Amino acid sequence: MITLSPLRWGKPYESLDFTNVVHFDTGEPIAKIGNVGGGIVGRDMRQAHKAREALLQLSTSDLIEKCKHAATLFESSDLKVGDSMQSVDQFVHQQSASTGLPEHMCRSNMMKNSFVLSHMDQILDCLTRGLDLSIFSRGYGEEGRGVIVSYQAQTPVLGAVLPNNSPGVHTLWLPAIPLQIGLALKPGSQEPWTPYRMVSAFIEAGVPAEAFGLYPGGHDSGGAIMTKTPRSMIFGSAQTVASHAGNPRVQAHGPGFSKILIGDDVVDDWENYLDIMVESVLSNSGRSCINCSGIWASRHTKEIAAAIAKRIGPVNVTPPSDPEAQLAAFTVKAMATGTYAMVQQDLAESGVTDMTAEFGEKLIERDHCAYLRPMVVHADSPDRGVAAKEYMFPFVSVVECPQSEMIRRIGPTLVGTVLTADQSLIDAAGSCVEIDRINIGPIPTNRLNWLQPHEGNLIDFLFRSRAYQTADLTVKPAVE
Repeated sequence: MITLSPLRWGKPYESLDFTNVVHFDTGEPIAKIGNVGGGIVGRDMRQAHKAREALLQLSTSDLIEKCKHAATLFESSDLKVGDSMQSVDQFVHQQSASTGLPEHMCRSNMMKNSFVLSHMDQILDCLTRGLDLSIFSRGYGEEGRGVIVSYQAQTPVLGAVLPNNSPGVHTLWLPAIPLQIGLALKPGSQEPWTPYRMVSAFIEAGVPAEAFGLYPGGHDSGGAIMTKTPRSMIFGSAQTVASHAGNPRVQAHGPGFSKILIGDDVVDDWENYLDIMVESVLSNSGRSCINCSGIWASRHTKEIAAAIAKRIGPVNVTPPSDPEAQLAAFTVKAMATGTYAMVQQDLAESGVTDMTAEFGEKLIERDHCAYLRPMVVHADSPDRGVAAKEYMFPFVSVVECPQSEMIRRIGPTLVGTVLTADQSLIDAAGSCVEIDRINIGPIPTNRLNWLQPHEGNLIDFLFRSRAYQTADLTVKPAVE
């Protein structure tokens, strides 16, 4: 059984406290993780400046090349992970076994992380708006039109409290390394595999080991990362996001409430967009913040809901090794039963209809886990409570709403796909501060362009733009 030890600025730490990582379906241990407490994290953060200093010994162009090398290693090579060598197939099998994700989805998320690493030069060029990356190393430089610009690093390391539910989110912290910002990561207890394998790939590619800290543990280790690093990321619920609202030190990622809005000019041809709607709802087992949780239109909403239900309602539980598997398990059984109870409360409201009722039981309980099969509900008004809900399985509410009211009624929307050629609706959606990523035209909500910022620009989070003026200074020669 593989043992994953904490990493304290590149050095493995022999912990005396271990937690088992168990198979989601059998409950059998598949790995053990050494834990650290908040005190150790706090002590290590006093040395965080050394992580950035180590990275500054290499140029950003060197680090970008090492990112590309790390991408190849991560996706195709055997790597030292914990106390064992890990093949790609072992990584996929272990990740699936602990998270409940089907193996083909684990491979897909692996390719997503690899893509970001291998295209890091293009991604940083877009995020920095084409600035010379050496400006971020020195803190200032010539912009190219006779103007000096300055970007001051606000932290030597980026802290992150990582989630269990979807390995794809790790793309968000990867650009820190070529920006010469170290990493202090708390791996998810059920998904430690991606951060451990990724850090191993970075180090094997030649990135200084001193740039990395891996701190598995309980809430105190995550809390210490959040309080002791000047900039950190956290992934959690809507309550988690709300608790960090307005804090410039924290970038909080939570539910997406992503939506598809269908304009009146194309809604009569809604069948043309059925594949886009189905993919947006069902991909990655509906676990991602970029999965669609609401489809809004002024008419044909019951027909739209029925058509989606016909496509995804029959989807059933299959083994995670099945290349066609569409559903991920809830590794904590109570989360599935609790979620299903909330859905039942939603369905009890007048004006809400379960369009997938004919396709059998939705809650599938097993000894150590549970599944929720896809659900499509119809809401006859945006006033229905379900119109503002999102759940961690393939669940979507199709909401009937006049086009004139859509933009002001949709609420927070991470990804908004707007199906219309109506310029007035396009302009209104473009001006809507509730929409973070906007897609105009037939683009599934789950298909991200990584050359665009996601939930805020990492550059703006890690660096501060400031004034930087220079003038010649005459210095008298020293008197002999």
